[in-house]
Order: sequence, then C-alpha cells, then structure tokens
Amino acid sequence: MNSDDSQLDRYRRQTRFAPLGEQGQRRLMAARVLIVGCGALGTVIANTLVRAGVGLVRIVDRDFVETGNLHRQVLFDQSDAAAQLPKAIAAANHLLAINSQVTVEPIVADVNPTNIRQLASGVDLLLDGTDNFETRYLMNDYAVESGTPWIFGGCVGAEGQTLTVLPGETPCLACVIPEPPSAAVMPTCETVGVLGPIVNVVASLQSIEAIKLLAGERDQLNRGLTVIDLWHNQIRTIGFGASARQNDCPTCQRNEFPWLGGERGASAVLLCGRNAVQILPAAAEPVSLEEMANKLQPLGDVQSNPYLVRLAVEGYLLTVFADGRTIVGGTDDLAVARTVHAKYIGG
Repeated sequence: MNSDDSQLDRYRRQTRFAPLGEQGQRRLMAARVLIVGCGALGTVIANTLVRAGVGLVRIVDRDFVETGNLHRQVLFDQSDAAAQLPKAIAAANHLLAINSQVTVEPIVADVNPTNIRQLASGVDLLLDGTDNFETRYLMNDYAVESGTPWIFGGCVGAEGQTLTVLPGETPCLACVIPEPPSAAVMPTCETVGVLGPIVNVVASLQSIEAIKLLAGERDQLNRGLTVIDLWHNQIRTIGFGASARQNDCPTCQRNEFPWLGGERGASAVLLCGRNAVQILPAAAEPVSLEEMANKLQPLGDVQSNPYLVRLAVEGYLLTVFADGRTIVGGTDDLAVARTVHAKYIGG
C-alpha cells in the first residue's frame, strides 16, 4: 500500500458515503481553512475537520484556557487550564495527537483589520468560532472583498444560528443582520449562560457545511439562516429568495467595508461569558514578555509562560500577550478596564 492509499484508508468510513467518495476526500485533504476563535464553537469545528482530514487547519485565538471553559470547549482539559495555555496552542497539541497527517497552524492573536488579510491568506474557507459581532462583521467584510466563503455561527443559552455566506451568490451577514445587536439587549454567555449541546449542534452544522463546500458539493449547501432552540425543540431554516441580495446592502452591493478598513470596531471589547475586557494596543507591536514580567513583578503576583504574563493585583487579573493585547479580568466595565490597564500596563 503506497502512502497515498494509506492516508485514504484512514478515512474509508467516510469515503464510503457515496456523495463524498474518494474524490471528495482528496479535495478535503488538499483544502485549507481558517478558524477564527477556538472556544466553544471553534474547538468542535477544529476537532471535526481535523478528524475528517482537512489538509490545513489554521486556528487563531486571542484567549487562554480556564476551568470555566471545560463544560463546552471540547478540546481542552484541566491540565491546559492549569498551565494557562493559549487556546490555539492547547488545541493544536490535542489535534496533532488525533491526526498527525494534517497541518495545524496555531496562532495566538486577535483577528483585527491590521492582520486579517495575512491570517486568511491562501485559505479556501473562513469559519466563525468567535463570541462577538465585531469580528464577525470584519470577517464578512473580508470575505466579500476577497470572494472567500465563510460560515457564521453563534449560540447562547440553548439557542443558536448559523449561515453559510458565498460571496456573489448568497446574502452576506450584513444583508441578514444589518447592524450589530445592541449590547444593552443582546444576551451573552455571562448573562444567560450556555449549554454544551447547543454548541455541538451549531458547530456540527457549520462543519458539515464546510465539508460540503471543501469537497466541491456546493449544490448541497444550506443557503438559508438556520435557527435552533434546543430547549423548546425548535429547528427552522429561514430561506432567502433571489432578491435577497438586491436590498442595497452596503457590503455586498456597494462594496463598503468599514470593519475591514478600521472605521468601525472598538479598541476595548467585552468578552462573552467572562467578567473580563480585552484591551487592544493602539499599534500592533510585539511585547517582550520577559521584560513585561520583570516590570510587573513588584506590583503583585506574577506568573508567566512562553505565551503570556499574568498579574493578579487588587482583585483584577491582567493577562498580557506577546502581540500587545491585555485581558483585564475582574470587571465588565470598559472604562474601568481601561483605567486598570493604564495604571499597571501603560497607555
């Protein structure tokens, strides 16, 4: 058996599914995807696609593993939380133990207008594993501008939704949801909680859409918005007619990309399901973690690893990453977070 046959043999149970077959599997093995966010949705998507044999899975995540993640973020375990590993790194460690035949690229970073083109370079598909609409609109802008398909997904409580966006063929996110939901009324994982099963269902729907698309079966894609409420046993798909893209959408009709251009988006972001705020640096400049640890050492309890430095002080937990981002734990007030950041990290 040659090496190519040996690789295919690993996936024989799924290639026996006639609509996929060997040709579809070979396409999966040659495909490249970017998963933005590796929390609840992202871990399920990454786990599914790596096991399915997608050739390159690039994972970008800005956060680190905590014990409170483990009830729904299926790639992580208690040792990852104890080691304070960035989610992208922890995910890659587990994924490569599952399937060493694929390439997994972990990147510890926040996806933003300054880096999304580089992060998405050369991929066939973007998958949404994020927890905020700002990043989703940024992904939508990039997808429409570049013509790259992407798959939106979101869940909270026991409810979720997903939408496959094919630029030039289907409505984009801005067609369906013209403006980000108001933070004042939008439920979050922190305010209403989230159950693991809805995460698995939404991420599985995103994953099967990805497999269809990457295998070349575009005619089988769901071109509507699927809305699920597992608690009340409701699943429905909102279909879109031929006129859905003829609504003067500023993104896919007028080619306006304010999220991609940086005209929209905040420098401080409340993290879903966490009593924490992320502070973005004014300029994307790397930070010496060794120097940062030395600077913070006199101020409080400091811990560090090759990926981050953490300072516990006055009831706050500040986590500084090498790309200059800081997560301020212990508050959900953006102004307070900025004040704490300026006090201990700098302006």
